[in-house]
Amino acid sequence: MLKALYLWTIGWADGPYGVPALFFLAFAEASFFPLPPDVLLIALGLGRPENALWYAAVCTAGSTLGGMLGYGIGRVGGRPLLDRFVAREKTLRIHRAFERYEAWAIGIAGFTPIPYKVFTISAGAFWINFPRFVLVSLLSRGARFFLVGTLIMLYGEQVRHLIERYFNWFTILFVALLGGGFWLVHRHGRKVAAGEDEGAA
Repeated sequence: MLKALYLWTIGWADGPYGVPALFFLAFAEASFFPLPPDVLLIALGLGRPENALWYAAVCTAGSTLGGMLGYGIGRVGGRPLLDRFVAREKTLRIHRAFERYEAWAIGIAGFTPIPYKVFTISAGAFWINFPRFVLVSLLSRGARFFLVGTLIMLYGEQVRHLIERYFNWFTILFVALLGGGFWLVHRHGRKVAAGEDEGAA
């Protein structure tokens, strides 16, 4: 089934409706569709590398709007909806991630191969701050798709296999750097707070 969906998805790259299909695919993947939009983004970009950044922008817009739909689904359906479609253990892990990082947990899901739709629906179910959710979704999805678009624009067919084979490793490195950034910000915040307490004393 997934192979058939994959072939159906990349088939849109050969027709006149490739860009609308890319927008719809990115929109749908953020809330219910199983395949990531990267497959069509790569196919379109390889066909016209000079338009790769435009395709990345379309993909980012569709995914961010789709994430907002996922957020709304979670807001209406709440925790019972999550428990119906997601294993309870996974739901608890996502909840802990939101408790620790709030909307910034979306940044990891938005850039990495982690199913983005699970986090968008969870964000609504756990009542994460909506404007912050939208901002982080825009930044993380944009970073992912513009990275792919830039590589295609610069290297074309040469980078196709590199993206498909090593994208997960790129995202692991990104998450490691992101986690280090969170740790530094948290540590700096504690130092500032301690200094303010000493000053008040």
